[in-house]
Amino acid sequence: MIRDFYHWQFRLIFIFTFSFQLVSGQQNLQLSGKVVDDAGLELSGATVTIKGTNKQVSTDASGNYVLQGLTSGTIIVEASFIGHNSSEQNVNLTASQTLNFTLSSNAAEIGEVVVIGYGAVERKHVTGAVSNVQSKDFQKGAITSPDQLIQGKVSGVSITSNGGSPGAGSTIRVRGGASLSASNNPLIVVDGNPLSGESVPGSANPLSLINPNDIESMTILKDANATAIYGSRASNGVIIITTKTGKIGRPKLTLSTVNSLSTIANQVEVLTADQIRSYVNENGTAAQKGLLGTANTDWQKLIYQNAFTTDNNVTLSGGLANMPYRVSIGHLEQSGILKTDVLRRGTLGLNISPRFFDNHLKLDINFKGTMTNQEFANTGAIGSAIIFDPTQEVYDPTSPYGGFFEWKEGAVPNSLSPRNPVSLLENYGNRGAANRSIGNAQLDYSFHFLPELHANVNVGYDIAAGKGATSIPEFAASNFANKGFFQRYRGKSNNTFIEGYLNYVKDIESINSNINLTAGYGYYDNKETRFNYPTYNANNVVLTTPNFPDDVQQNRLLSYYGRLIYSFADRYILSGTVRADGSSKFNPDGRWGIFPSAAFTWRIKGENFLKDNNSISDLKLRVSYGETGNKDGISNYGFIPSYYYSTNESQYQVGNQFYHVYSPIAYDASLRWESTTTTNIGLDYGFWGGRISGSIDAYNKKTKDLLATIEIPVGTNYSNQLLTNVGNMENRGVEGSINIQAIKSDNFNWDIGFNMTVNESKVTNLTLNDNPGYQLAAGWITGGTGNVIQYHTVGLAPFQYFVYKQVYDQQGNPLEGVYEDLNQDDAVTPADRYYYKKPAPDYFMGLTTSINYKRLTLNTVLRASFGNYVYDNISSNFGVARNILNPSRFINNATTDIFNTNFNNNQYYSDYYINNASFLRMDNLGLVYNVGNLDKSGTVTMTVNANVQNVFTVSKYKGIDPELFNGIDYTLYPRPRIYSLGLNFGF
Repeated sequence: MIRDFYHWQFRLIFIFTFSFQLVSGQQNLQLSGKVVDDAGLELSGATVTIKGTNKQVSTDASGNYVLQGLTSGTIIVEASFIGHNSSEQNVNLTASQTLNFTLSSNAAEIGEVVVIGYGAVERKHVTGAVSNVQSKDFQKGAITSPDQLIQGKVSGVSITSNGGSPGAGSTIRVRGGASLSASNNPLIVVDGNPLSGESVPGSANPLSLINPNDIESMTILKDANATAIYGSRASNGVIIITTKTGKIGRPKLTLSTVNSLSTIANQVEVLTADQIRSYVNENGTAAQKGLLGTANTDWQKLIYQNAFTTDNNVTLSGGLANMPYRVSIGHLEQSGILKTDVLRRGTLGLNISPRFFDNHLKLDINFKGTMTNQEFANTGAIGSAIIFDPTQEVYDPTSPYGGFFEWKEGAVPNSLSPRNPVSLLENYGNRGAANRSIGNAQLDYSFHFLPELHANVNVGYDIAAGKGATSIPEFAASNFANKGFFQRYRGKSNNTFIEGYLNYVKDIESINSNINLTAGYGYYDNKETRFNYPTYNANNVVLTTPNFPDDVQQNRLLSYYGRLIYSFADRYILSGTVRADGSSKFNPDGRWGIFPSAAFTWRIKGENFLKDNNSISDLKLRVSYGETGNKDGISNYGFIPSYYYSTNESQYQVGNQFYHVYSPIAYDASLRWESTTTTNIGLDYGFWGGRISGSIDAYNKKTKDLLATIEIPVGTNYSNQLLTNVGNMENRGVEGSINIQAIKSDNFNWDIGFNMTVNESKVTNLTLNDNPGYQLAAGWITGGTGNVIQYHTVGLAPFQYFVYKQVYDQQGNPLEGVYEDLNQDDAVTPADRYYYKKPAPDYFMGLTTSINYKRLTLNTVLRASFGNYVYDNISSNFGVARNILNPSRFINNATTDIFNTNFNNNQYYSDYYINNASFLRMDNLGLVYNVGNLDKSGTVTMTVNANVQNVFTVSKYKGIDPELFNGIDYTLYPRPRIYSLGLNFGF
């Protein structure tokens, strides 16, 4: 059937073309010429059209075009190019002739083509909330992951680093989270390839397996009208990454190197050795005084280091005939400031884009491959360095634990004491290797007999494999009881997809309209395998055995989607999208989700009363409404009965034989999509030819059928807890951006960009029945057993802290164990705990500024966050007397907060530890010098850039870093201060 279809299509095209040649062959005239800009430079890729016909061609690398097969008569010829005003000429064609065009620049239109889902539109026709960041505006310096490029650059987008380890990822939130239990990560699409988002064994961050140097732009789709075309994967926004491509012309070779030095920016403030000795001698028993050492050891200084990073890239780009190409090779080696932490990454990128049949057939082939090797440091050394006794030496010649000092209990390590931080680093091995390949081939065919109609087919994959092993030697105190430890880990993922759509774009001059219609289909197959291995000690004695050798998780998604954009008089734009998704994660009866959206845009600037207003260059009102879905919090088989295979310790004895047993797992056969509806009102503006531009958006996101694990009656579903659709949540906010060309001249330019976001999240339902006091545990702390400090509850923001209200003396010092009796029942009980503050900020902002004088450019990026609070779990756990004077025969250190509280015992639930963590941070300070041509021919150019990252942070919070996404501060891997020097050569 498929073969017959293609034969039919081929015959139709052949008959049409043959018939056309019979008619026109009588006068086979030719029109040729060149298209240049107002500076006389050739415009490659400009479009030349015979108006009123389907006849059009694109210019070659030299700006030349040829239109053949023309008949005599009067015609109108139009030349157009992005960022330039189009030009028309009337021609009385009697013979083949030459016709040249000069197109004037239109600064207001440059870069105005915006990538959206399954296509691109002119900025003036965008109906959704869409932001775009080009490579020239990316964050600079030692950048190892794409998310770092746009930090602080986009309103409504919060990007919080997960720590300072090599290749560490970030937590990305677009307009706040839309879920409590499901994923809140945005969908990331690279050159039309939707990434799975799955973790890769052997890699700290799957996104770091993409080379940031290959990225040309990042477009963020924020409201439902922009994202609904992606359906069930787009509740949390979409980030479209477009990588760099080649251009027709001579080959260009680029060499770049960035070399960086990372330093520790801040350490946890703990007592010095002399302070510990003084404290123990004043307050300790004779036995405790006898445990003191004579050393002055700064454990944090010993585990951290100045770390070197080198990032080198080679790129070759150009074009052969009608085939642009780009090849890139990159090598990164990054050492962490925590000793023994190293990331090595090699990348290969390939992009070729051949064009056929006068550009009617376009083929884009993208391939990206990454190989990483990583040595993971034992991050447990961070907490140990905070707490370990500074009066002790690092080494003990008599120690059986590799020569390191350790607290002992008789002849074995004390099971309750911390371990030597240096030993934790040096007697630990965790080496992983991960490979990832992302590729797709996208074919776009503009029908010869109907060039307004395009057929697009996109086939691609995202495959990854990782493996590694963790080992601890026999003599190490950290696993002395088992005589060492060894375990392998391995996993792989194989994600493939095929998408196909038709796109029809047509100007209907008779009714002054334009229509842009898209209809498509998608099939996505996601498969992930985790291999399970036994654990051994250093003598190859088996410690544990897995029940199954591997765990295979697979799900499929089938989609149908459509979009219509209708424009009238180039001023009134209507847009509608709908997507139907069917996922194998759901019961067949509720497998399909329908996700529609609609929007209206009014280009006020196009009205007669503003058309001649030179002060206002752009004014556009946008209104949209839409729905998206979420399925990522559901296991692949959560809707069917499943059974748990018992562990070795839970076997059932029959006679002298022990047997594994299967136990049923709670399940919900009616699991369904989380769904989020978003209403958005936006205003885009521009003044004085774009010297000032920006946008303002107000939005309201409502999520229903939230996935949450709730308590259920015992005996009703094989458990007392069940993951089900039960909750509702609301996000609403206002975001705005403004870009200012403060100074613009031949030698001096000053650009300023500012964005700000106000967001409020609230849980509106959490139970199947009305139960306003219901709590859902959300954030656990270290110390004690099972202590929960954050909850979700109706009427409040997610992750609200739940604490006692601390009472203070007349000097402002907290009184140990003294809290307010809030319910006034004459007793302080757990009923007196109250909800107080949250980790999410009330509002956050970003400021970018760039000052250019001739060849020198100074740029900086600042970010600020206000209203975010952090629970200081380091001080609540370590900053008490009991921590120093431990009754288990060892001495610990404490944070300096002990002098503020004088607490003897831990007061984990005191609101004293909820700290204001608002901050102002300078992310980046850079200086770029364009050396220019290094040779007389002008073929060799050079650029030098110097950068400092994490320059300074201003905050009331006294911990090492106020920027924590989850709001609980405990042994964070410090973000380093990084000094970078880069060179870029062009040939």
